[in-house]
Amino acid sequence: TAVGYPLDTVKVRIQTEKHYNGIWHCIQETYRTEKVWGFYKGMTASVLTVSMISSVSFGTYRNSLCTICKLRYGAADAKPSKLDVSLAGGAAGVARVVLTNPSEVAKVRMQTQRNPHPSVASPQPVSKPKYRGSLHCLKVIAKEEGFRGLYKGCSALFCRDCSSSAVYFLTYSTLCDWLTPTGKNKPGFLVVLLSGGFAGVVAWGLVTPMDVIKSRMQIDESDQHKYKGLIHCTRESVRKEGAKVLFKGLSLNCIRAFPVNMVVFVTYEAVLRFTDCY
Repeated sequence: TAVGYPLDTVKVRIQTEKHYNGIWHCIQETYRTEKVWGFYKGMTASVLTVSMISSVSFGTYRNSLCTICKLRYGAADAKPSKLDVSLAGGAAGVARVVLTNPSEVAKVRMQTQRNPHPSVASPQPVSKPKYRGSLHCLKVIAKEEGFRGLYKGCSALFCRDCSSSAVYFLTYSTLCDWLTPTGKNKPGFLVVLLSGGFAGVVAWGLVTPMDVIKSRMQIDESDQHKYKGLIHCTRESVRKEGAKVLFKGLSLNCIRAFPVNMVVFVTYEAVLRFTDCY
């Protein structure tokens, strides 16, 4: 989270705001007005939930795959097909959505909230920010928008996470099979690094359009009502800004995905082997 979060903040701002000319302009403006802290807004929500979400996601994938193999082949440790891996990955995505949507809403709201750093000179007094932190943000959303407010953008997140998880685990599994020498039943350290990194890049590259729509739906507060739903948000965004709007933040998603997912899969494989569950 600490490594990937600053780029995630830049990505969200580019996806939801029109006045940035590009990645570097967004980085410069964020640092100029909010200093380093501006890149870490809303990180509390991610830090508090990341371990639980990763555990549920990978646990759902692993157990779903074992169940599918047992039903289809009679043994949980049988070699799964590509379809089996995709289905188990999709199931992991479904499990993620239920847990992540509230924290995603808080993260996006905090990341797009303007709160100038005290050292930045301002001719007018700076008003207090609406959200004082991630937990306060969740409390305000629940109070003003109700339970539904915590699950804004859920349809877009569902489309994003189900498809990305299916592609994510399928790509990882396929690359591991290709790169692991014949006769060796476990991928090596370098194979896991490369497969995990490329799996993240491919998955995020394909689901960036849904990531854009999710972010836009989630910053739509109760007094704005800009978007009526997934289709309406997509149609309005494309109508006003063209089809290219769906690929805002694509390069950032891919850049961030490689190192983050290298670490994720190396840790995952290491824990499985350590606990003798591989």
